[in-house]
Amino acid sequence: MLKAIVIDDELYAREELIALLKETQQIEIVASCHNAIEGLQKVNCLKPDVIFLDIQMPQISGLEMLSMLDPDTMPKVVFVTAYDEYALKAFEDNAFDYILKPVEPSRLAITLTRLKSIVGPTDFTPLLQKQLELIPCAGYNRILLLKPEEIELAYSDQSGVHVICSADLKNVNSTTCSLSLKVLEEKTCLIRCHRQYLVNPTAIREIKLLDNSLAEIITCNGAIAPVSRRYLKALKDRFSLS
Repeated sequence: MLKAIVIDDELYAREELIALLKETQQIEIVASCHNAIEGLQKVNCLKPDVIFLDIQMPQISGLEMLSMLDPDTMPKVVFVTAYDEYALKAFEDNAFDYILKPVEPSRLAITLTRLKSIVGPTDFTPLLQKQLELIPCAGYNRILLLKPEEIELAYSDQSGVHVICSADLKNVNSTTCSLSLKVLEEKTCLIRCHRQYLVNPTAIREIKLLDNSLAEIITCNGAIAPVSRRYLKALKDRFSLS
């Protein structure tokens, strides 16, 4: 059962959502918070799998709270709001889902199904190995086992972690990976270039320097990955670039 925190400044909205979640028998509500400040404290303390978060709240909005969470360790964030104009910004900031009030049980069920498929029980066996020999990925009615050196890029978005493979792999280009970016970074040859991107250093064809100390990586297969200021210096040092 997934652990969840509900954060909404409106008592009635909180209680209604909690009731809907309990009815599904798939969610354990570990905390209920009336503002983002209390929500941040509970998230850091209780480590939930998912938080259901309102956007328009006093002092700190839901979008501002999302920006305060560590992207590598934060729970899945599902916005529950009466306003649809923030959806694009929410997904750009790595939200998992965006549900409009009043919440329809059928719409909530879709979110929970996606959550269970991504956040569900984790096999920690790969973490015990020093280096992963094979990367499990989802294919069409099959599980693909890719060698780390066959992967050019890995990136995360609201639907999970995806990998882009080298041109040598016929019929396989982009596919969904079963592991997190953090595990891939620690247990494979892939290196971090952005909070949502990893790249295989042997697959880098070009590093394009942009304004504001940013850059882009272009791989041998033509895939493009952004390079943030935080990781640009390490990337330059790796290749002895000035």
